[in-house]
Amino acid sequence: MSGLTFRLTSAPVERLDLSTLTPKVLASTPLADVLKLNVGTTKSGVKLGDVFTVSGKPGDTIIIEGSTNKLDFVGTDLEHGSVIVEGDVGVGAGRNMRSGRLDIRGDAGALLGSGIGGGEIYVKGSAGSQVGGLTPGDKFGMTGGLIVIDGQAGDRAGDRMRRGTIFIRGKCGSFAGSRMVGGTIWTELGFGADPGMLLRRGTLIGPSVDQFLPTFVDAGRHDLVILPILSRYLREKLGPKAPKALPGIVRKYAGDLATVGKGEILITA
Repeated sequence: MSGLTFRLTSAPVERLDLSTLTPKVLASTPLADVLKLNVGTTKSGVKLGDVFTVSGKPGDTIIIEGSTNKLDFVGTDLEHGSVIVEGDVGVGAGRNMRSGRLDIRGDAGALLGSGIGGGEIYVKGSAGSQVGGLTPGDKFGMTGGLIVIDGQAGDRAGDRMRRGTIFIRGKCGSFAGSRMVGGTIWTELGFGADPGMLLRRGTLIGPSVDQFLPTFVDAGRHDLVILPILSRYLREKLGPKAPKALPGIVRKYAGDLATVGKGEILITA
């Protein structure tokens, strides 16, 4: 596994934009110029070499060591290869990914996987609000790919999500799947209040909901072919770390009837 390793040498005094640290960008940039990249977000003009040491040679892997939640947009526009983060990340990690893998071995801030169209994101810890959601100025949030979170997820996960899968081992916050037009959100520990607000299409799966919107109706118990397919998909992706297979029979709530109303919340417990 060839690639560059970036080690943080001091705690950043401002938020840093690491959107340029991808295998594609660094493959065509001389190492001396890499250290001169401006990663600051204020007029002070912080250079990459001011806060990181670099080792290795360009390849398919980027490793960021000693990461903190002040490092924003890690893995942005990733098209191939891997970005591995030893620690936490800030906002916008994995934004607009199209392929490859982003592995965060800590917590992630808001807007994880915003606009992701392909590839895979794995978070060892928890994530902030709007996982796979909509960044201002975009038409949709997540349009493909897979996001796996071992911990909790904040509010409005999957906001304006169109395709793809979000799997959360912990609990998902309130308003999950808001304005969602397609895709799947699966949580093993349940949803907070009011999931599926203005849900047009798409599927939310979990054992419980803290509070349903009044615009969802109980559509009874169903045996759905898609559930074993989804279980098999995650088993292929996660191997022994895959979740327990979904049950054959679930209770379906249809909505949001305040809009198109072709979405569904499936209760597994």
